Parts: sequence; structure tokens; C-alpha cells
Amino acid sequence: MSDTAERGELTFRRVHQASAELLFDCMTKPEHLAHFWGPTGTTTSIDGITVDLRPGGMFETVMVSESDGSRYTMRAVYVVVQRPAKLVWTEPDLEGGMTTTITFVELGDGRTEVITHQTNVPAEFRSPEAQRGFLTSLDRFGEYVGKLAAS
Repeated sequence: MSDTAERGELTFRRVHQASAELLFDCMTKPEHLAHFWGPTGTTTSIDGITVDLRPGGMFETVMVSESDGSRYTMRAVYVVVQRPAKLVWTEPDLEGGMTTTITFVELGDGRTEVITHQTNVPAEFRSPEAQRGFLTSLDRFGEYVGKLAAS
């Protein structure tokens, strides 16, 4: 694990063949989020998603395990909403208040890089198992966006 990971910072980068506008919509509209939110083995129904897209607004999701029905609620508050370039939210219920910053960088050729930077990440979210799960959620996002962009 890198020094930044040990300090509770993680950064993930993915490039998608889609506009920043489409990617921003996918990350902020329940009708999109319900298709990919959460790691493989979970579902998040549209009625389990709250998006009040403004600084100070609530962002909440309820992920349900497909294997045993257990539920995990993520509660966050939007800090920055800059369509289509940046989203920042903080999860105040987590120790230290984990903050997620998502930056959408148009590359000029129909592709957009999505940079997810997290700070104050609790130790249990930095474990190899948790990281594998988070990477599957990024994979699910990429697959969903790929289908939208192809249609």
C-alpha cells in the first residue's frame, strides 16, 4: 500500500468514450445510478437513491447484497457541484468524514477521464478486499456508460 493510501487517500482514474455531460448525468441521476451503483454482488434500486444536487444537498444510496439481502446505506452531503466538471461530497457518518471528489476531464476526442480522489478513507475501506469491491463498481460504471455511448 502506498504512503498516500496509508494516510487515507486513494485516487482512481478511468477514461471513457463519452462526454463529460453524459458521465456527470450518470453520476447524479437516480435513473442512471440504479444501473451500476455499488460493487458486483449488490443492487441499488431507484427508490433507494436520493439526489439533491446542490451544495448542502443530500446524496444517499442503499445498496442491497444479492447473496443475503443485507443493506449498506451511504449518506453524503454535496460540497461542490460544478456541472459537468466536478462533484464533491462528504460522508459525515464515517470517522473523519470521508470526502470524494470526482473530476471529469474532457480529452478532446470524444473521451473523458474520470478521476476519483478520496480523502479521510477509513482503514476498512482501504483493505485489499474493499478495494477490489470498489474497482468492480468502477467497472460496472464503465460497462453502463459504454452501453449508453454505443446507443
